[in-house]
Amino acid sequence: MALPSFPSCTRRKFLAGATIAAAGLAADTLVIEPRHVVARRIEVRLKRLPEAFDGFRVAQLSDLHCGPYMGRKGVQRAVSLARSFRPDILALTGDFVSHPLTQGNGLAGARHVEFCAEVLSQQKDLPMIAGLGNHDHWNDADIVEGGLKEAGVNVLRNAATPLERAGSRIWIAGIDDAFVGHADLHAALRGVPPSEATILLAHEPDYADHVLPFPVDLQLSGHSHGGQVRIPGMGAPILPTMGRKYSMGLYQVGPLQIYTNAGLGVVNPPVRFLCPPEVTFLTLVKDRG
Repeated sequence: MALPSFPSCTRRKFLAGATIAAAGLAADTLVIEPRHVVARRIEVRLKRLPEAFDGFRVAQLSDLHCGPYMGRKGVQRAVSLARSFRPDILALTGDFVSHPLTQGNGLAGARHVEFCAEVLSQQKDLPMIAGLGNHDHWNDADIVEGGLKEAGVNVLRNAATPLERAGSRIWIAGIDDAFVGHADLHAALRGVPPSEATILLAHEPDYADHVLPFPVDLQLSGHSHGGQVRIPGMGAPILPTMGRKYSMGLYQVGPLQIYTNAGLGVVNPPVRFLCPPEVTFLTLVKDRG
């Protein structure tokens, strides 16, 4: 049976409309959405949170990927948005740098931390605590760490630091990157009393399955970028290793809560669709239930 024919003008209109739609989609995924940072407000209820920390505010930035797709202005916008939350601390969960387009991972990529550190160095009144990610290691973790430390960021590589308020305290612990095999949770928690509330910075969210037996209350992660592209009814078709199980948002797994930030930057292909970059505003609340 012959298929029905359509007037040529209808075909032309269809092709023109399809071209416009494709151009609009390309503009959205390549230009508009990657730069449209959203603020996500999350309340996290913790049973072991001291009363003095009820309402404690944490702003989280992750996966800046400073380099070809993230410049100084992008970092400034993200930090400015984070400060609008009036946070008590700024938590930075890794992947600060990416390699240049024309080169592989290495020193040139690691030095992208310089303009990121320059922006962070201006936040003298805001405590900043960070962990490193796989891209930081693939370029040069020591250079990235050094730049951040010079900016006043407390970089935790298998270590922990206490936060004190009104005679009470909580702990922020950070592992070195798990993807490259440098994580040592035992070392990170050494010296942390198991009875005291602990927040862990762990770049890869699926590391949470290893964390479960330990006395950690909340894990903050990034790494997955939320997949960068999410399809309605399907989710993210592509996710990285160690970022597939807890890929985006808040999860409760036994006593442990995990929040995975969708990240600010991108890796190739440099697109986002229905997965905008984010700054996370976390408010810690004492769970009295």
